[in-house]
Amino acid sequence: MKTLLFDLDGTLLNSLEDIAFAANAILTAHGYPVHPLTEYRQLVGNGFYRLISNALPPQIANTISENTLTVLVTEARSWYKKNMFRATQPYAGIIDTLSLLSDAGHMLSVLSNKPHELTVALVEHFFPHVPFSIVLGAREGVPLKPDPTVPREMLHAMGGTANEAFYIGDSDVDILTARNAGMTSIGVAWGFRGIEELRAANADHIISVPAELATVVEG
Repeated sequence: MKTLLFDLDGTLLNSLEDIAFAANAILTAHGYPVHPLTEYRQLVGNGFYRLISNALPPQIANTISENTLTVLVTEARSWYKKNMFRATQPYAGIIDTLSLLSDAGHMLSVLSNKPHELTVALVEHFFPHVPFSIVLGAREGVPLKPDPTVPREMLHAMGGTANEAFYIGDSDVDILTARNAGMTSIGVAWGFRGIEELRAANADHIISVPAELATVVEG
């Protein structure tokens, strides 16, 4: 039995359009220029504060007060929460792969830098029949990925060990998360960032379709 921790956005769910929609809505509301969808591939992955800060024009991001940025982030979260099911869908083959891995006895969980409430809501909506042991998003006062604190706590809670555990994600942040926690990293080439970033981050494994996951985990 192996322990598998999954990233959410860009790994299990193609949520880029809805994230971009929310961020651009807030930028427009405050008179800032928006970004095309493709640019959000590099803007997401480090939580909402970094998303909005990085989406602002550099001269604004460098001078904006923390209170003002917090207001923008709060508005973006609220907008996203109301619209996060517009276009988001699981990647093709993901649900079947998760079911196969669970049926084989592996422990599954989700760890995202998306706000915790939204992470849980998305997982419950799109994966109601997948028996995830733990689902965690970003929480106040808790370090985000790639800090290893939370992955290690999750492993302990699930009774797993790092040498028998995998972190699966689409970005260099995910690969570094695995490395920091002593886990094996699996990069998914279908995600937001692409195969070149995963190679540059020295992912232990890179897969092109979900069906390859079982081969790596059980190999």
